[in-house]
Amino acid sequence: MSMTAKPPLTIRLCEPRGFCAGVDRAIQIVVLALKRFGAPVYVRHEIVHNKYVVEGLRGMGAVFVRELDAIPDDGQPVVFSAHGVPKSVPAEAARREMLYLDATCPLVSKVHKQAMRHMRLGRQVLLIGHRGHPEVVGTMGQLPEGAVVLIETEEDVAAFDPPNPAALGFVTQTTLSVDDTAGILAALQLKFPLLHAPSSESICYATTNRQDAVKAAAPGTSLFLIVGAPNSSNSKRLVEVAERAGATKAVLVQGIQEMPWELVAAGATIALSAGASAPEILTDAILEGLRVRFDLSIELVQTAIENENFPVMRSLRDVPLEAADMAFVNGEGTAARAVAG
Repeated sequence: MSMTAKPPLTIRLCEPRGFCAGVDRAIQIVVLALKRFGAPVYVRHEIVHNKYVVEGLRGMGAVFVRELDAIPDDGQPVVFSAHGVPKSVPAEAARREMLYLDATCPLVSKVHKQAMRHMRLGRQVLLIGHRGHPEVVGTMGQLPEGAVVLIETEEDVAAFDPPNPAALGFVTQTTLSVDDTAGILAALQLKFPLLHAPSSESICYATTNRQDAVKAAAPGTSLFLIVGAPNSSNSKRLVEVAERAGATKAVLVQGIQEMPWELVAAGATIALSAGASAPEILTDAILEGLRVRFDLSIELVQTAIENENFPVMRSLRDVPLEAADMAFVNGEGTAARAVAG
C-alpha cells in the first residue's frame, strides 16, 4: 500500500532562540525555593512573561501575586520577577521581615546601576522604553519620583525641554528593538549633543542575538513564526524585526494551539524563532506539528553562540534538583507538561 507523499516545506530555524540566561536563572530560583522552603513560594508578578512557565510553576506550588499586600505573614519566601522591581518593594518586604529572593536579571540590574550613576553625577536620567512595562516601572523606581523621564518615541524627543541640556544621561529597556532604539537615540543626540551614554550597552546580548538571527532568516520567507507571549516585549519586537527584514508576514503564537495553519503553504519557506522567555518545548511542539503535515527540510540559521550563565544566589546553590526539575528550568518542560493546557 503506497502512502500519499507529504507536501514539502522548508523551515529556517533561528539560533539562538528561546530562553536566555536571565530567564533560566529566574525560573531556577523559584524551583529551588520550592525545594528548599516547600510550597507556597510567592512570586510578585509573572516571574517571566510566559503562560506555560507560570502555569508550570503554579502546578509546583508557586503562588503569583500582584503586590506584597496579597501575601500573608506565614514566613514563606517571596521571589521578585526577572524584570526588576522599584526600590520600594524590597524596602516593604524588609519592613515586614519577609524572606525575599530577588530574581532580577543581572543585565536589568546593570541598567539600574547605570541610571543611579547618571543621577549621582548630577544628570537628568532619560529612559528609552515602553510605559507600564514591569522593567520600566522597576528602573524608574530606582530613583526618586520625577528623576527619570520616559522617552518612548521620536515625538517625545521633540517635545522634551530639559532645564539643563548639558546634564542629561540615558539608559534603555533591555528588551527593545535595536533598530527602533537607534532612531530615538539619533534624535536625542542630534537635539542634545552633550547627552551622556551609559558606561556599557543597555540592550541585552540575548535581545540583540535573537533579533540578529531573525534578520538573517527573514528575507524571502512567506511566514515567520515567533513563539512567545503577547505581554513579552522582546517577543513582540521579534515580530516587528521579522517583517522589517523581509518576511511577508510575521505572527506571534503562544504555542501550537495558536498555529495559523492556513498561512502555511506547501512548498513555501517559513521561519521559526522564540522570545527569550519561551521554553523550547513550545517550539518543539510546533516543529512536530509541521513534521506531521509536511515533508520538512530544516535549515539552521545561526548568528551567535550563547554560553552565558548567571548563577543563583548563594543561599540556593546547594539545593539539589531532580532531572524533571532541571528539564523544566531548561525549557524542556517535563515537570510542567501536565499543566501546559
